[in-house]
Amino acid sequence: MVVPTPAETPIHQHVFLGEAHAESERKTWAVIWLCGAMMLAEIVGGLLFGSIALVADGLHMSTHAGALLLAALAYTYARKHAANTSFTFGTGKFGDLAGFTSAIVLAMIAVLIGYESVTRILVPIQIHFAEAIPIACVGLAVNITSAWLLSSGAHHHGHSHGGQGEHDEAHVIATPSGDLILEVFEEGVPPRFRLRAAVGPPPPSQTTLITTVRPDGVQQEFTLVARAEYLESVEEIPEPHAFSAQVRIGADTYTALFEEHDHGHGAAGRDNNMRAAIIHVVADAAVSVLVIIGLVLARAFGWLWMDPLAGIIGAIVIASWSYGLIRDTGAILLDRIPDSRLASDVRNLIESDGSTVGDLHLWRLGPGHLGAIVSVCSKEGRTADYYREKLARFRSLSHVTIEIHR
Repeated sequence: MVVPTPAETPIHQHVFLGEAHAESERKTWAVIWLCGAMMLAEIVGGLLFGSIALVADGLHMSTHAGALLLAALAYTYARKHAANTSFTFGTGKFGDLAGFTSAIVLAMIAVLIGYESVTRILVPIQIHFAEAIPIACVGLAVNITSAWLLSSGAHHHGHSHGGQGEHDEAHVIATPSGDLILEVFEEGVPPRFRLRAAVGPPPPSQTTLITTVRPDGVQQEFTLVARAEYLESVEEIPEPHAFSAQVRIGADTYTALFEEHDHGHGAAGRDNNMRAAIIHVVADAAVSVLVIIGLVLARAFGWLWMDPLAGIIGAIVIASWSYGLIRDTGAILLDRIPDSRLASDVRNLIESDGSTVGDLHLWRLGPGHLGAIVSVCSKEGRTADYYREKLARFRSLSHVTIEIHR
C-alpha cells in the first residue's frame, strides 16, 4: 500500500458561497441603513410631535430591519468562516438557515397581523386618517426602494435542460436548401429529436435519418416521422444527451454536437438568504398597498371594516410566501435531493459504460454548489479519477466523492 506524501495529497477547498455573495452582502447592509434611518426618523418625529401612529410605524420598521439584519449577519459570518475547517462542508448553508429563520418570523408576523385584524373587525377603533395614510405611503416608498436595492443586479441562473423550457440547445444546420434546426424536445414527453426548417417545410422524412455517436463509440439510429411543421424521431433518446448527431438528408450528411448540460441551477442555485430578505420587503410593500387602499375606502365611504379586511388579506399573502420559503429551505437543511433530474443524469452517465451505481447521495452545499457521494460497481477496473472526470461536465458538482467496488 502506497501512502501519499503531504505534497502528493490533494487539498480540497470547501468554500461553497454563491457567485454574488459579496454583492448581496453589501446590498443587504445598505438596505438596513436605509430602514434604520427611517425607523429613527419616525420614532423621534412621533415623540416630538406627539404622534403615536408614527411611533408605532417606526417600531414596525424595527422588526423589518431586524429581519434584514439576520440576513446580513448570515452573509458576513459565512464569508468570514468560509475557510474554517471545522465546518465539514463549508458555510454555504448559513444563508438557507437564515432564510428558514426569516420564514418563521414571517409566519409569526402573518399570525399577528391576522389576529389584530380580526380583533379590529370585532371591536372597531377610531382611525386617524390624516396621519395613517401619509405614513403608509412613506412606508411603501421605503419598501419599494429596499426591494429595488436588493434585487438590482441580481444574477439569475434558471437553467433547465439547456435552452428555454425543456429543450437542449438548438443546433442550426446549414444546407443548400436553407437552414435546419435540430433540437431535443422533452416538454412533458420522453426526449425525442425534432428537426424543422428555419423557413418553409422540413425535409422529407423518407430520406432523412439521424445517427448518434457517443464518446464510447456506441451508435444508434433514429427514424423520423412527419408532424405538422417538423420531423420527430420515433425512438426515444436515452440519457445522457452527450453525443455527436449525424443528420443524413439524401446523400448529404451534417453533424451537430450535443453536450450534457448542468441542471444544478434554478432552485438548487437560488440564494434563499437574499430571497428571504426580498420577501420581507415585498410583503411589507404589499401590506402597505392594501392598507392604503383600505384606509382610502374607509375614509371615503365610511367602511371602517376595509382596513382590517386589508390586514387579513395581507396576512394570508405573507403566510403563503412564508410557507414556500419554509418548504424550500427546510428541504435543503434536511439534505433533500435538490435536483432529481441531475441525480438521474449522474446515474445514467456513470452507467452508460456498463458500470452500476450502487448508491448515490446528492445534496446542496450552498447556492450553485452541490455535493455528491457515488458508490460505483465497476466491471472494467475503472478508477475514481475516471468517473470524476466524467462528472466534471456538471459544473455545480463542487464536491464529489467516488467509492469503487470491484
